[in-house]
Amino acid sequence: MLRAAVRVSRLCGGPARFAAPFSAAASPIPAPNPRPDIACNKIFINNEWHDAVSKKTFPTINPATGEVICQVAEGDKADVDKAVKAAKAAFQLGSPWRRMDASHRGKLLNRLADLIERDRAYLAALETLDNGKPYSISYLVDLDMVVKCLRYFAGWSDKFHGKTIPLDGDFFCYTRHEPVGVCGQIIPWNFPLLMQAWKLGPALATGNVVVMKVAEQTPLSALYVANLIKEAGFPPGVVNIIPGYGPTAGAAISSHMEVDKVAFTGSTEVGHLIQKAAAESNLKRVTLELGGKSPNIIMSDADMDWAVDQAHFALFFNQGQCCCAGSRTYVQEDIYHEFVERSVEKAKSRVVGNPFDFKTEQGPQVDEEQFKKILGYISTGKREGAKLLCGGNPAADRGYFIQPTVFGDVQDNMTIAREEIFGPVMQILKFKTIEEVIERANDSKYGLAAAVFTKDLDKANYVSQGLRAGTVWINCYDVFGAQAPFGGYKASGNGRELGEYGLEAYVEVKNVTIKIPQKNS
Repeated sequence: MLRAAVRVSRLCGGPARFAAPFSAAASPIPAPNPRPDIACNKIFINNEWHDAVSKKTFPTINPATGEVICQVAEGDKADVDKAVKAAKAAFQLGSPWRRMDASHRGKLLNRLADLIERDRAYLAALETLDNGKPYSISYLVDLDMVVKCLRYFAGWSDKFHGKTIPLDGDFFCYTRHEPVGVCGQIIPWNFPLLMQAWKLGPALATGNVVVMKVAEQTPLSALYVANLIKEAGFPPGVVNIIPGYGPTAGAAISSHMEVDKVAFTGSTEVGHLIQKAAAESNLKRVTLELGGKSPNIIMSDADMDWAVDQAHFALFFNQGQCCCAGSRTYVQEDIYHEFVERSVEKAKSRVVGNPFDFKTEQGPQVDEEQFKKILGYISTGKREGAKLLCGGNPAADRGYFIQPTVFGDVQDNMTIAREEIFGPVMQILKFKTIEEVIERANDSKYGLAAAVFTKDLDKANYVSQGLRAGTVWINCYDVFGAQAPFGGYKASGNGRELGEYGLEAYVEVKNVTIKIPQKNS
């Protein structure tokens, strides 16, 4: 691991320094290096590292301390233009990428997964340093899901294909699944490595080329993966990765006349801007995975211990920074008080602290802007009459830590019950009947996810069919797999990621009809 990281450091043009080697020993989780060497901090175009055309850089911050980790090249429109030019060249008819067997594309994706597994501890440490999530989560959850996602789509490379069609007359008719072309991909900061895999997997499996903008808050892990993409053997120009800001680099991708598709994960507000830019430029394809205010419904017959645990997990996982967080917890009135009491007790016992400590359950929020925004929502909740039951304040003297917070007596018209907080703030609401809670759950501009907890399967099926959401979990929450599609209704976006459905946005279906002398069955 140490040798591999030092080697990549030199390839990326950075110094080959390490505070200490990772000591894996016999532990399933290697001890973290809280000061991983920063190997890659430039722009990746055509399998080469570049400074920004403008020579500008920006700081990426350690959210646990508020200190600058390093400077990163700041890409903008000029860099996007360079990347699109490289991607177009890689996609030209007759290029090595276009001529490559589909099965070999799968082999390259599997090789990339192998390299990520090799450098798993380093990537987990980098993710924790730049994002703030607990190292144990980075290593056991995020990196595990990244590898599984890439391997899943590697398997699809030579299996997602066209059909022959029995057209009337003396004709031979068939369809081809052809790659869309240059795919712009804009990924968020809450799961940097995983969202990168969600985007790259289907795009590369189907033969596309990529220009990706990584979030300015968390560029480091995705840039390191760029170097692994080169090491895996992907031809130059197939994947290009640009760190930069949304209004400059992101906007340039969305409005670029030679980008054929844009995929975005992030806020609904920015999703509107991207869809508008796509429409006003070249009508490029758009898939959007946006915000949510997901209802989590606890029926009175639910297993109380399990429901409390899962509702806590549904909201507080990843510091509450999940688009599908169960952020409206609806509890049936006859168990409401017990549920609230247990939820408060659980929130108070949650361990907040150094994300490199194995005991830590909750790290810092990603940056100062999110930190202040969440504290603002907490103030609004108190002002509008919600009952603050625990938390509500910063949890440390430095860094962007917030106490696990629970509000009771929340009403549907309150700001904290309608807007996405994206932080460790739980809202608990009371309901009486199934019909009532379905109506209230659907009374939101969002429709990303939902859940219901009950021992009655008939109730579960009835509620799941009534909820307007792209994913409904029954007696569980945040269960994800590369095999199952994910995406939203309404203002939570359009299109689906993951699963076979996730491939559809990355192909054009071409119909080819040939005149033949005679058709026989």
